[in-house]
Amino acid sequence: MSDVRVTPWQDDTIPSPPPELLAGMKARRPNGELIGIDRVLLKSFPLATGWNALLGRIRAEFELALEHRELIMLRVAALNRADFEWRVHHPAYLQAGGTEEKCEALQGEGADSDVFDEEERALITLTDQSTKQVEVDALVVEEMKRLFGENRTVEAVATVAAYNMVSRFLVALAI
Repeated sequence: MSDVRVTPWQDDTIPSPPPELLAGMKARRPNGELIGIDRVLLKSFPLATGWNALLGRIRAEFELALEHRELIMLRVAALNRADFEWRVHHPAYLQAGGTEEKCEALQGEGADSDVFDEEERALITLTDQSTKQVEVDALVVEEMKRLFGENRTVEAVATVAAYNMVSRFLVALAI
């Protein structure tokens, strides 16, 4: 984190964040340790609180399969050149059932790759359109609803939106 554009929060920084905020942030991490983005978010306690709640729910409470959510996160990271985001979510995607072959395709041709099934291609198309042009074709949303139902379609759109926020934060501050 030597090139980060703001000074990350350190354990001895005053004022200290509320203990419940620190505990919640650490609980979202596999090893219970704060990572680079956490320490930058802690420059603003209100931001860190809201961010942790939103991303925590996306990561743990959505009905959309974790493998599909992680696929979206990796595609957003690849499109936005958010290397930190890629490094964090690459092992999570593999653990959720993704493959290295799919990771390679996510960094390149995306939905045009034959390594993805129909559902994955629909998720990648949604992610690509929302990330690159913001507007998503009505037919893409209809296909998503056919494949996933309305609730999971909403969750997929929210995952794309949230992780675009994450990648833009990471890239802007060189995390």
